[in-house]
Amino acid sequence: MTANREIDSILQRAADGGRITPEEALLLYTDAPFHALGEAADTIRRRRFPDGVVTYLIDRNINYTNVCVTACKFCAFFRAPKHKDGWAHPMEEILRRCGEAIDLGATQVMLQGGHHPEFGVAYYESLFAGVKEAYPQLMIHSIGPSEILHMAKVDGVSIEEAILRIKAAGLDSIAGAGAEMLPQRPRKAIAPLKESGERWIEVMTIAHRNGLSSTATMMMGTGETHAERIEHIRMIRDCQDLAVANGYQDSAVETSHQVGGFRAFIPWTYQPENNHLKGRTQATTMEYLRFIAVSRLFFDNIAHLQASWLTTGKDVGQLALHLGVDDLGSIMLEENVISSAGARHRSNLHELIWMIRTADRIPAWRDTLYNHLQVHRTEADDPTDDRVVSHFSSIAMPGRKTLPLVDAK
Repeated sequence: MTANREIDSILQRAADGGRITPEEALLLYTDAPFHALGEAADTIRRRRFPDGVVTYLIDRNINYTNVCVTACKFCAFFRAPKHKDGWAHPMEEILRRCGEAIDLGATQVMLQGGHHPEFGVAYYESLFAGVKEAYPQLMIHSIGPSEILHMAKVDGVSIEEAILRIKAAGLDSIAGAGAEMLPQRPRKAIAPLKESGERWIEVMTIAHRNGLSSTATMMMGTGETHAERIEHIRMIRDCQDLAVANGYQDSAVETSHQVGGFRAFIPWTYQPENNHLKGRTQATTMEYLRFIAVSRLFFDNIAHLQASWLTTGKDVGQLALHLGVDDLGSIMLEENVISSAGARHRSNLHELIWMIRTADRIPAWRDTLYNHLQVHRTEADDPTDDRVVSHFSSIAMPGRKTLPLVDAK
């Protein structure tokens, strides 16, 4: 209970499983007392996941090229075509990294790269098919609507044809990449050459219709307003409503991982180094945590909420577990894009499990579709591989022959 009856009413309705409007979400984001906001969000988590399990993933982000024509102002990773530091990895190098990832327990790879002017649908068909042939046990959770639009444009085919072809080649899931900010004003300010937010949603809708599920993301802290942050999640919720209405997504969101639609929402914070925005605006820790809680209250149709400890820090990630979060994401064996912009947070498998357990939750290793692979109900159930360590330094450049591992101690 708070001193504001309107806020009390909205929080109670949301905690009971009712839907709140964008206007109500904005009021909660700006005015609701922090502890009441967090309690309502955690009430939803407890009802949806009464077993108290918080999941994590082991994966590797493998970059096939840093050449990109989009030139987003927040990106420190890309190089323009013909730049002396531009590169594209051969299939042999990509497969080598996949093999290393499997050896360390990875069940998923995220193949990411720039909008290379020569990479059409056929390139991605070859890429996904090559990985699936060599390592059929790996789930390919990769690319996003921006890359799909780009490859379709390069080859002069429809969005639907591009999606069907790369799905047939081995793509298992579409990443929420490229969302950043979906509303028009902030999107134009930070990525003027990228597709509109409406176009991003259109691609996701087509993918969901064709049986591909995905994640949804948001980058906060580049100068967008509070209202624009809420508008971003409004666009995503409306897209998910369409998936449910058309039967692409089961309305019972806790068991809806096998069909088209959004599985999870993952907000993360802009990193300010080595890019054109140069950190002129950034989201505060409190802004991030409040948004996490509001997102859990707002997304009555998306099952999972993930905290981005990679960009916010492990302490903030653990605190988010008390604000509606049920997933801590990945021990990323390799990550270069956000790290290039200054993300310095790292962890190892033992520490991530410790973060979950000391938050009074039960850690569980999951796969891409949130199936539990191992539930660590007691410390005796914990894995013992000290090699599983995340990396913040860029290791995507040619010439690195082995995956450098640090002492987990």
